[in-house]
Amino acid sequence: MSQKIYGRYLISDPEICHGKPTFRGTRIMVADVLEQLSEGLAWETIIEEWRGHICKKAIAEAIQFYLK
Repeated sequence: MSQKIYGRYLISDPEICHGKPTFRGTRIMVADVLEQLSEGLAWETIIEEWRGHICKKAIAEAIQFYLK
């Protein structure tokens, strides 16, 4: 399995988090951020909790990716 690029911010790489989708340049799994959203956390809170390693555009891309 090779690296897959899903957009500007989303990627999966078998060497990172067992190939699960993450935000590019991090080990932050997209599923974790989507779970935070489903729990009602505000986008700003999520960004703060991940110490600014993701941005609003990355969160929006993750939502769009999973709505497809």
